Amino acid sequence: MDSRRDSTDGPEDVDAAFAEIVASLERDGMGANWPDPPDFDDPQDEPVAAGIRPEGQPRVPTPDPDADDEDDNEHFVPPEPPPLPKLRAGTIAALAVILVGVALLFIPQLFGISTQLTVPAALVVLCAGVGWLVLRIRPDPPQDSGWDDGAVL
Repeated sequence: MDSRRDSTDGPEDVDAAFAEIVASLERDGMGANWPDPPDFDDPQDEPVAAGIRPEGQPRVPTPDPDADDEDDNEHFVPPEPPPLPKLRAGTIAALAVILVGVALLFIPQLFGISTQLTVPAALVVLCAGVGWLVLRIRPDPPQDSGWDDGAVL
């Protein structure tokens, strides 16, 4: 009553099926010209690992770390980044409001407000500063750009 004994998907059948597939590929000539993988434990395979193939087999090039490349002087050098734009007065005021909110949150003794009001007041001031910065984002491209100014996100 054991259905496992009558099953044909055991490891013996898988190994036999794999051996049959490999044998059919070898009969067709598949993999006949592939070089054998090097055995690094065998001292006879050291020339193979170094890229020198005995018996007329093609040489596999390996990079020489000590060799100087001629392309060493041709590395990409990125251009200088454009300078950061100057902060306008509204941006500086919004950043100052955010700093006041942080100070109110972490050092409430500077303002003399009760401890029950400092956290909500600090959160309101921080949100106001961040909102002010978000509202100042310019959605339009600069006026001096041409008609083909690329994608505008």
